[in-house]
Formats: sequence, structure tokens, C-alpha cells
Amino acid sequence: MDTFPDLGSLSDQELKDLIQQLTDEEQEVSYRRRILHGKIDILRAELVNRLRKKHEGGEEVISGADVQRLTDILAGRASGGGDDTL
Repeated sequence: MDTFPDLGSLSDQELKDLIQQLTDEEQEVSYRRRILHGKIDILRAELVNRLRKKHEGGEEVISGADVQRLTDILAGRASGGGDDTL
């Protein structure tokens, strides 16, 4: 991580340039965040559609393993990685 410069030693133009640089960086991060949120929304919609089809087809939507996984999460025993699907 870059250290923040000594602001008193920067000229007006250097301050303006730094402001522009950080503004551009923030816009890039914001754009990337919106893209990620869009992908997440698409994936969640697909999961909901699949669960709806399973339910309509009479399949079990939530298994005992899913309940145990939720119990572990709520008890703080969830592993940090792995498959978090329900």
C-alpha cells in the first residue's frame, strides 16, 4: 500500500493531479463493484429458478445437510472456505 504524501510539500498542481488520480481510481473500483453485483444478481436469480423448478417437480429443496450447514454457520463453526451452496 502506498503511503500518503506529505500534503504540505505538494504544489497546487500536484494536489490537483493527485485528486484526479484518486478520483479515477475510485471510479474504476466503483465500476468493477457494479459489474460484480450484476454477476451476483444473475447467479442468485439462476439459483432461485433452479430451486423453484426442483420444488415444482417435487424434489427436496433443502436437505438435512443444508440444515446442518446452516446450524454450523449460526453456531460459528463454519469453515472459511469450501462449498457454501444450499
